[in-house]
Amino acid sequence: MCGIVGGITTADIVPVILEGLRRLEYRGYDSAGLAFLDAAGKLQRRRSVGRVAELAAVHGQEGFRSQVGIGHTRWATHGGIAEQNAHPLISHDEIAVVHNGIIENYQNLRGRLQALGYAFQSETDTEVIVHLIHWYRQQLPTLLSAVQAASRELQGAYAFAVLSVQDPKELILHRKGCPLLLGLGENGRYFASDVAALLPVTRRVVYLEDGDFARLQQDQVVLQDVDAVPLQREEHWSQLSSAAIDLGPYRHFMQKEIYEQPRAVADTLEGALGMEFSIEELWGAGATERIRQIDKVLFLASGTSHYASLVGRQWLESIAGVPAQAELGHEYRYRESIADPRQLIVTLSQSGETLDTYEALRHAQARGHVQTLSICNVAESAIPRASALRFLTRAGPEIGVASTKAFTTQLVALYLLALSLGVLRGRVDANALQQHREALRQLPGSIQQALNLEPQIQLWASQFADKEHALFLGRGLHYPIALEGALKLKEISYIHAEAYPAGELKHGPLALVDRQMPVVVIAPNDQLLEKLAANMQEVYARGGQLYVFTDLDSHYEPGDGVHVIRLPRHVGLLSPVLHAIPVQLLAYHAALVKGTDVDRPRNLAKAVTVE
Repeated sequence: MCGIVGGITTADIVPVILEGLRRLEYRGYDSAGLAFLDAAGKLQRRRSVGRVAELAAVHGQEGFRSQVGIGHTRWATHGGIAEQNAHPLISHDEIAVVHNGIIENYQNLRGRLQALGYAFQSETDTEVIVHLIHWYRQQLPTLLSAVQAASRELQGAYAFAVLSVQDPKELILHRKGCPLLLGLGENGRYFASDVAALLPVTRRVVYLEDGDFARLQQDQVVLQDVDAVPLQREEHWSQLSSAAIDLGPYRHFMQKEIYEQPRAVADTLEGALGMEFSIEELWGAGATERIRQIDKVLFLASGTSHYASLVGRQWLESIAGVPAQAELGHEYRYRESIADPRQLIVTLSQSGETLDTYEALRHAQARGHVQTLSICNVAESAIPRASALRFLTRAGPEIGVASTKAFTTQLVALYLLALSLGVLRGRVDANALQQHREALRQLPGSIQQALNLEPQIQLWASQFADKEHALFLGRGLHYPIALEGALKLKEISYIHAEAYPAGELKHGPLALVDRQMPVVVIAPNDQLLEKLAANMQEVYARGGQLYVFTDLDSHYEPGDGVHVIRLPRHVGLLSPVLHAIPVQLLAYHAALVKGTDVDRPRNLAKAVTVE
């Protein structure tokens, strides 16, 4: 969940690191720091609590320069938010490390290293890495061999970079479970957690695999495994543009990404709306045969992606007639599940590096599941590479911590999956498929119409700002949208919010309802509207304030204590995609009124690479 970047060049690396950290700040923003070798070959370090801008200000005052350096922006796991815990961590003024991930056995290693005479200056797990490497470097001939030896003692998921006074012409990198890639530039070699950090200097990138070690020098890269066996990894040309990760005319990245959804959905659907509906082109070579072998589906995901899978589960059953389950990856991995070779394992992740989802996939594969499918927004990330089939959601970079366009593009991907299974199982004939595809074609336009409701939603948000709690209600396909709305509100406005299936209200949550408890209702004009109206009456009768998102063709009317916003006409099974838009806007504007940091909410980070 932290961000790391650095390199070794013929020019000054410091501006590259600072700009890279700025682009990685969405991954962690509790503190930032960098380490470099000065003109005399001495190890220098600068750290600051808070944002990268504060570290850049130090650079502006001092003007330090170097050809080799490493940088880090932190999301705190071990140890509080304090300069002593900020990276890079240093051992004996000789070796520096920046690290993303968690070392699970750090307590045992800490005790052993203290017995060897190492004094710890921080509360972090990272400090055991740097001291352990320092210890081995005294015994072994190269920095690479020292890192390889140290890695054998580390347990957990991590990626780190090592800078050494004794080895000034190289950097050593290691990946195990957390993202790390290399950049091949004209003036040097670079590394980062995310390709966005390297766009100012190169688009030529190499993605490291689990277990890889890399030695970077100004003009070359050497890759090995833990036993020093040489490795080869494919070079890629990044298609990501700098404009895609710039804020542009928007106030926040979350606002930008909300408004990018019509285009993101249209781009994601592009391959499915051509002349033919091709299973192989959608899901990958061999998809038809693999999908025909399955008779049930298990979704594994976390957070917002899990809520998308809750919608997808219902689509698969109603459209394709395929039994489906949805589980949180971090729960599935640690229970005694029953393996079924005819079950398709579907993982969902925006980044493709979500550790608990990735480990759940590996657990499923270890239990004998060979039919696996990844729905992901980053093509070269770990989860799609580990899956037999993959679907790329073309949402573009998502910088805001609160997911928006990744959620809606995952939803349309799941709808396509339901159609694909329906076609292969004979549940969706040619006429029905054409109707579904026509509904999908119209979806981006309907999303744009929903965005046009922002001024009305903004007025609602002003009424939420002084509230401490909120309830979200939905039924059927829209209960997961209520869950997502509650998550968005608490993520960025810090208003405590919970979601319930509306029929559950009278089984307990109704006790919370009073005039200080706004109740947001997802109320499309479907077959459950009348049942939902009865649930809303239960709230109204107890003085609760209702905020109802309904459709243009429903007959639910506003009144005293009942506020109504009408979306475009009901779009059938695709309605959850449309109703996701207003709950995103409500959370965004409530956060603006409260003055919270919309893109970087407290205690959270974008890429969850720890369990």
